[in-house]
Amino acid sequence: MENTNFIVSSQWLFEHLNDPDIIVFDCRFSLANPQAGRQQYKTSHIPGSYYLDLNQDLSSKVQKHGGRHPLPDIDEFADKLSVMGVSRQSFVVAYDDSRLAFASRLWWLLRYLGHEQVAVLDGGFNGWLASEYPVTDIIPPERNGKFIPQPQTQMLVDYVAVKNRDLSQTVLIDSRENDRYEGIREPIDKIAGHIPGAVNYPWKEVTNTSGYLLSQQQQSNRWSQLENNQEIMVYCGSGVTACVNLLSLELAGIHRGKLYPGSWSDWISYM
Repeated sequence: MENTNFIVSSQWLFEHLNDPDIIVFDCRFSLANPQAGRQQYKTSHIPGSYYLDLNQDLSSKVQKHGGRHPLPDIDEFADKLSVMGVSRQSFVVAYDDSRLAFASRLWWLLRYLGHEQVAVLDGGFNGWLASEYPVTDIIPPERNGKFIPQPQTQMLVDYVAVKNRDLSQTVLIDSRENDRYEGIREPIDKIAGHIPGAVNYPWKEVTNTSGYLLSQQQQSNRWSQLENNQEIMVYCGSGVTACVNLLSLELAGIHRGKLYPGSWSDWISYM
């Protein structure tokens, strides 16, 4: 998977770890225990990496509408990235230990804000450990970056756009596990089921059980049923794991995927 700018291997990252233009972010998080990721980071992380918390950094406060993980306030997020050294020339690498679930959220966010030089770490933190590369508990100091956001509003859709989509020209992708899509199980949201007309492409199909991305050919095969002229809208429970499918679409050479950030948790807030 080295033939794309959106993916880096542990070996590549190790070899470039001291490059001043490489900024690494630890995005580990647990929905069941929101403090766990930060604690893991404090104990052990890739040297020089900064921590970004799904709830505190990669999302804004929950309101009546907007879902469980609304997109962060752009200016606040830009300020956080700046003090962690991110500037226009930076190449950002994001990792987690959850099959790219949270790293992909940062990957998508940065591209949405106009920063294309961002990749996820294939295999995540577990792959880094398996390669016996170094870890540390040292928190890096603040840096003097300057992140200037340039929102690419064409990359997202909202409730109204999803509701009023052209059914003949738009494919709506539900990224959750099949039993949640089917409404058999719903561990988080108040209502089970899926948005009418959505098709199911579970996000965990993008990687293997060890968190490594499937080959580019496998990513392409996965989306082979999509028609070239279709608009593609992607959602999940709260706009997080849908980003893994958006990454998969990019790897397959399909560049028109749009995120519905509020996702199912926003959709049901109108019911």
